[in-house]
Amino acid sequence: MKLIVLGATGGTGLEIVRRAIGRGHCVTAFVRSPEKLTPFQDRIDVQRGDLLNVEELAKAIQGHDAVISGFGPRVPIAKSDAHLLERFAIALTDAMKKTEVTRAVVISTAFLFKEAILPPAYLFGRLFFPGVVTDAAAMEQILKNSALDWTLVRPPQLTDAAYTGKYRERVGRLPFAGFKISRADVAEFMVQTAEDGASVRKVIGVSR
Repeated sequence: MKLIVLGATGGTGLEIVRRAIGRGHCVTAFVRSPEKLTPFQDRIDVQRGDLLNVEELAKAIQGHDAVISGFGPRVPIAKSDAHLLERFAIALTDAMKKTEVTRAVVISTAFLFKEAILPPAYLFGRLFFPGVVTDAAAMEQILKNSALDWTLVRPPQLTDAAYTGKYRERVGRLPFAGFKISRADVAEFMVQTAEDGASVRKVIGVSR
C-alpha cells in the first residue's frame, strides 16, 4: 500500500514508519522537520509541511491508499496547544475532502473509555489530564461526524519497550487490566488496521 504517516517524527510516528517499511509498504512522511527522518534515508518519501495547513496536507495525502496518524501534542502540553488535536482533526477532514483518499487510522487515548474499571482510564484522565481528555474527545467527534473511513485507536500508557507482537485488542473497550503498551506494538497494530477494512468506523482499545 501507499501510506502517508502524520506525526512521523514523534515516538509513535517513528515506529509507524518503521513497521510500515517492514511490512513492505511505500511510505510518505509529512513533517515539519525532515532531518529527524535521516536514518530512513532513501527508504521513504519525506515531504515538508504543516499538518494544520489544509492545502499542504491535501496535496501530500492525494494519491495514497491510507493515512496513519501518530500525531499528538508534546507533554507537558503548552497552553497554545490546548486544542491542537481538535484543530488537527478539522484540518485532516477538510484536507481529505479535497482528495480521493478516505481511509484514516488515527491514534487517540484510552482516557476516553468511560466504562473502563481496571484501569479506571476515564476517571484517571479527568483527574490528571482533563485537557487531553477534552481535546481528544473533540478530535474524535470531528472524525466520527465526517464521511471518512476512520478507525480510532485508543492505547493506554505508551512505553519505549521493544516490539513484541503480543498485544490485545477490543472494539469499543480497553482490554481488561490494559495499563501499558509499547509504541512499537501500537504502530504494528495501526499499520495492520490500515491494511484491513474490517475496522472501518470503529473505536478500538489496544494494550499489552
